[in-house]
Amino acid sequence: MTCDRLVCANCAGPVSEGRCPVCRANRARLERENPWSNISPAALIALLAALLAVVLVVEHATA
Repeated sequence: MTCDRLVCANCAGPVSEGRCPVCRANRARLERENPWSNISPAALIALLAALLAVVLVVEHATA
């Protein structure tokens, strides 16, 4: 779960902005529980494309 869409019950602001201590604590807790939640979808796609490129290069080199 990411904190992009979560709304704080204390200040009614987005948790991702960290407006109050409750927001900051929940954001820190979410980041501790799932460090992969900070990766954007674009970065994930780029990582998969790079992995695919490496696999193709290795396969081409062995053929």
